[in-house]
Amino acid sequence: MLPRTEYLERLIRWKDKDLVKVVTGIRRCGKSTLLALYREYLGKHGVSARQIQTINLEEEANTFADWRALHRHIEKHFAAGRKNYVFLDEIQQIRGAQKLLASLRLRKGVDIYVTGSNAYLLSSELATLLAGRYIEIQMLPLSFQEYVSACGKRASQDALFQDYLLNSSFPQTLEFGRDLKLIQDYIEGIYHTIVQKDIVLRQGLKDISRLDSVASFMFDNIGSETSLKNISNTMTSAGRKIHPQTVETYLNGLLESYVLYKIARYDVKGRQYLLTNAKYYLADIGLRYALLGNKGADAGHILENVVCLELLRRGYKVYVGKVQEQEVDFVASLPGGKIEYYQAAQSVLDKKTLERELKPLLSVKDSYPKFLLTRDYTNCFHQGIRQINALDWLLGKE
Repeated sequence: MLPRTEYLERLIRWKDKDLVKVVTGIRRCGKSTLLALYREYLGKHGVSARQIQTINLEEEANTFADWRALHRHIEKHFAAGRKNYVFLDEIQQIRGAQKLLASLRLRKGVDIYVTGSNAYLLSSELATLLAGRYIEIQMLPLSFQEYVSACGKRASQDALFQDYLLNSSFPQTLEFGRDLKLIQDYIEGIYHTIVQKDIVLRQGLKDISRLDSVASFMFDNIGSETSLKNISNTMTSAGRKIHPQTVETYLNGLLESYVLYKIARYDVKGRQYLLTNAKYYLADIGLRYALLGNKGADAGHILENVVCLELLRRGYKVYVGKVQEQEVDFVASLPGGKIEYYQAAQSVLDKKTLERELKPLLSVKDSYPKFLLTRDYTNCFHQGIRQINALDWLLGKE
């Protein structure tokens, strides 16, 4: 098991706090492994096996008639007079999950940990019944730093980055070496599982081919400003007539299953959020290669995607910045009001390209830090803007 240190430390900090710990993220990103690592930690710190219950609700053996039946099962196996730790994998599979968790939370001496592969869980009644009584830990597939740590120094930093993109950041793909056929089959399997279990069944969809078309469009347009009408018009002109409202349904399914992340636009000067033309980024670039191949691969937007996910991993709230007619790739904010601005570009060795990438950052007149991340091995300053090699930044070497 890969030591997902950052996430594990967050769970440890919340240990025994009177909150339900909800670990969310795309399927196969490592949620179950994280909980296994945490149970291992508990075992090393005096918690006996009798105090721990682990139930994966997608396993055939763990089929319960309803949430009450599961509640009775858990209560029956409590260790009397001891602290009890309950782990429930893929909680969205049980109808009435929110009532189950709200009820269990009322029991004294119970620490609850759950995983979910669909954001519907937190946008539903759970958020109401457990308002202020749960903490969400959003999990992503491997960061580039985790990937390099797992691979060792078998290749150069640049070569490992190419592998990271093409071979996927899903942890289990590391077991397949560099066998692209195995990796592609595995990733396609993840995608089809998400479609069937987290989108089609939940939303009662009948036309999977249209969902696939919307997904393909979004995968092919990561980092581009997109509206429902634009998607509808583009697909209709390509012979796949689809109403904007239907696009919205499919898009929400991809967002709720953590396949895509929506980054809203933010007016830097007016300090207000904009409702139109958001951008979307993929949870894993390997999904794009598996479904679309290498066609039209835009290295700049792919780097932008990786930077966006890394900012989310580091706990930032991320927006696309609008400064009059200019656009900053990312406005990243932390609690307390700290703001940073990021521009990502494959290369700025060409003078005109450098000027184009600097212009949006220079148009921001406040004094918050501004960064230009590129694949060039150049670390320098441009009128107060710090240029950093993107891979160094991803690895924390900056």
